[in-house]
Amino acid sequence: MDSGITTFDRILSTLHNLFDVADNALKPVDTPTTKYVRDAKAMAATPVDVKELRTSYVFVVDMPGMKAGNVRVQVEDGNVLVISGERKREEEGGAKYLKMERRVGRFMRWFVLPENANVESISAAARDGVLTVTVEKLPPPEPKNPKTIQVQIA
Repeated sequence: MDSGITTFDRILSTLHNLFDVADNALKPVDTPTTKYVRDAKAMAATPVDVKELRTSYVFVVDMPGMKAGNVRVQVEDGNVLVISGERKREEEGGAKYLKMERRVGRFMRWFVLPENANVESISAAARDGVLTVTVEKLPPPEPKNPKTIQVQIA
């Protein structure tokens, strides 16, 4: 009897879509749509782990099913690391989705890098659905030797 989708699920999904259309029709033109708000929340909810190691900062992002060409890693304004991309739904001729739970659409996360981050030495690698971005640290500045000033007796 369990076909993966119930009549209740279909009714709930239809009502959800109708309310979205009705909500958006009543809003002023300059307010964000419900879909935009959901997408913005999904972008903000992209999980990222940030680790500080002795010689680097490491950003780990789960991106199952993403192709490397759909992910972009950039440095903006000199010290802002931006990780962005888009997951698109694969179109299958004649396929009818009974349930869609995997998130599709754009995502973006940005991080202000600390002063000791070397923005000239950043690497990114994707493996098994996990993107790892490594930002090397600048070496600590050399300690300055105190300058001794000879006191003259007058």
